[in-house]
Amino acid sequence: MQDASWGEEMRNKRGQPGDAQMMVGRRAKKKPSKRGLKRAPTVRHQGAELREIVRRRAETEAAIAAARTAHQRLRAAIDILPQGVVFLDPEHRYILWNEKYAEIYKRSADLFREGARFEDTLRVGIARGDYPEAIGREEEWLAERLDRLNRPGERHEQTLADGRHVLIEERLTADGSVIGLRVDITELKQREESFRLLFEGNPVPMMVCAQDDGHIRYVNDAAVEHYGYSREEFQKLRVRDLQAFDVADPWSTDTPEEEQTVRIWKHVKADGSLIDLAIYSRRFVYDEQPAVMLALLDMTERKRAEARLAFMAQHDSLTGLPNRSLLRSRIDEMLTHSRRSGDKFAVLFVDLDNFKTINDTLGHGIGDKLLESVTKRLRSSLREEDAIARLGADEFAVVQVGCGRPEDVALFAKRLLEAISVPHLFDEQSIVIGASIGIAIAPGDGADAERLLKNADMALSRAKQDARGTFSFFEAEMDARAQSRRRIETELRAAIKAETLCPHYQPLIDLKSGRITGFEALVRWPHPERGMIPPSEFIPVAEETGLIGQLGSLVLRRACLDAAKWPDDVRIAVNLSPLQFRSSNLLTTVMDALRQAGLPPARLELEITETLLLEKSDQVLATLHALRALGVRISMDDFGTGYSSLSYLRSFPFDKIKIDRSFVKDLGANLDAQAIVRSIISLGIGLGVTITAEGVETESELSCLRAEGCHEGQGFLFSKARPNSEIAALLHAQVRAMRPIAANDA
Repeated sequence: MQDASWGEEMRNKRGQPGDAQMMVGRRAKKKPSKRGLKRAPTVRHQGAELREIVRRRAETEAAIAAARTAHQRLRAAIDILPQGVVFLDPEHRYILWNEKYAEIYKRSADLFREGARFEDTLRVGIARGDYPEAIGREEEWLAERLDRLNRPGERHEQTLADGRHVLIEERLTADGSVIGLRVDITELKQREESFRLLFEGNPVPMMVCAQDDGHIRYVNDAAVEHYGYSREEFQKLRVRDLQAFDVADPWSTDTPEEEQTVRIWKHVKADGSLIDLAIYSRRFVYDEQPAVMLALLDMTERKRAEARLAFMAQHDSLTGLPNRSLLRSRIDEMLTHSRRSGDKFAVLFVDLDNFKTINDTLGHGIGDKLLESVTKRLRSSLREEDAIARLGADEFAVVQVGCGRPEDVALFAKRLLEAISVPHLFDEQSIVIGASIGIAIAPGDGADAERLLKNADMALSRAKQDARGTFSFFEAEMDARAQSRRRIETELRAAIKAETLCPHYQPLIDLKSGRITGFEALVRWPHPERGMIPPSEFIPVAEETGLIGQLGSLVLRRACLDAAKWPDDVRIAVNLSPLQFRSSNLLTTVMDALRQAGLPPARLELEITETLLLEKSDQVLATLHALRALGVRISMDDFGTGYSSLSYLRSFPFDKIKIDRSFVKDLGANLDAQAIVRSIISLGIGLGVTITAEGVETESELSCLRAEGCHEGQGFLFSKARPNSEIAALLHAQVRAMRPIAANDA
């Protein structure tokens, strides 16, 4: 490259090709001439020039590298600054800016380029709506903004389209360049706005005073109303002018800004009356001057407020009745009296039947009026020495004192039910509502208030379970059942965590070939002390306590893992509780179980009951469709026992229908059951849906099902539910022809 440059340079200087000169030089060695001897000094001179050019080029490149390094250092230095920084040349063109600047103006950051004019970026930003302050006055706003560039040291604020506030300060350098600083003050502005709203809208009288002389600078509406002075009159006063006796300011000058003091003072209102105030003071800066903010709490109002709060803490805000806390205190007092006198009293839990339905259909306004009306009727049924309280949304408690016999309490409970059931009239609208009552009698049913209330609540649960609109007395067996339920809940929670629950599998048999088509997973709980606990004991508890989600997830995961080891043509069926569909992660749970087991979705059947579709929830149907789109088969369990089974077949395309065992039992001798089963099978065939009969226990039932064309059977005739350790042997022992699988085959 140097030779070429040298040759080009020589051509430019001498007007002759450099290569020709070199040829001449070569010929000169063979045949020296006077002409060749004359050119030698010129070549040496040109070599010196070349070296000078190279030297200068190296110096230039070193200077450029040094400048680039300095630029990079400057860039790194300004990028770590918490403020936005921008450099503009004298013609207001972009030279350099840091990352914080680009972050603050992120909507316009795509416009920032070296050499771009500041005015041009503003114009584009205005057109895009980046600067809402410019809307409607674009040219005027632009002129004002550019004018500020030539006024060094002036600060101003700017609002951006995303609602952020920016503080701008710009300075001129000696050559006319501009250095700009940007500070995001959005949080500061929000704090100022919060303070303003807190101050002006506060119901407590507040004022701001100068720290040096106590001159009142600003007051809120509550102070104007409380003192009776106008704002103009306040601004002529010092805080000492309001004080009746003390002349010192109600704050200490050595109190740190972040600390708060409180003192009690007497103040004079505009009408001359005296008030006792608790004055809370806090030092701060107001309009860049030391100031003190005062909150003035009238002690009289405070005492009234405390009394109101004390009442509200122990009474219901809607009905004014005592709440549970106050009722407990009164029951404890009655128990103390009962121990001395031997008198008995009854605690009655009153719960309105179907109150939620009224609230949902007629609105909460009517619901509140109904509660107030019920309260009046209950009160009118009580004697002065009796007590009443509201415990919840539609629950009341009544305490009847001086009751000697359960028969007397029963008559009293009937009177309460009759009083509540009389139609309630609101704006010519008649509402009828019933109630259920649970009764506990002291001291026999409880030695303390909490025990009595708890036992009355258990009696109420029995009354609502047996027949609504009636009453029930507490019995010791109720407590035993409750204790047992609590024990089951505690142990079940631990068993789920330890994964001691496991599925057993009952085979599904193809009634034509006699082969096993799949297994239904049925959860079992091997208890270390009580042995195998049946699902009927712990599934309801799991649903009531919210453990059904964890339990269902455990069974699904274990079943998929086991099924993955079976032959590819054998499916696994898992029951889902309706409560599991209320969780938003059911689809994820199924997908995770399939992925962890490596089980194809087509081998999984999820069984749901008709009660799930009673809700007709969009979420339920969306989840079912998503599961089916995944490739999972959906089966309707216990078909025929719901309210409207046929209508559910229209709401979702099921893959299988399982005939409830109640229709299969004694099928050979029950003509009505045969007609129902025949209809279900015919319906399934018409819809292209697999029909499975549950609870097949006799050869007669099997013969009828086979004759009607039922596809699958499940029941003790074929096999009981077995642990996974026996499934491999059971699959190898499949019968030929149609002989049922006997228990000893495994």
